[in-house]
Amino acid sequence: MAAEIDDISINYEEDGVVVVKELDRSVLSKGAWTTILFRFQQWDRKKEGFGPDRYTIRRYQKKNGEYIPKSKFNISSPDQAKKIIDVLQGWLK
Repeated sequence: MAAEIDDISINYEEDGVVVVKELDRSVLSKGAWTTILFRFQQWDRKKEGFGPDRYTIRRYQKKNGEYIPKSKFNISSPDQAKKIIDVLQGWLK
């Protein structure tokens, strides 16, 4: 858990190996409920390297001074990301 938004990360290490590497982030909303869009890569054990860029939207609730993860949505592919962008752009015209 993190006390500040800047301390929130999706970097994850397992047995001394970084298996989720955060590449970038954008804070979409702040407050008691915070939403962050992350760009990341996952370690591929078979290829012994990081896979393609992936994206996830995560929601955190601030309780007792700590941000607690509450929900997440993983964007499964670049194609899905583009479809989300197209739909949102259409709705916002």
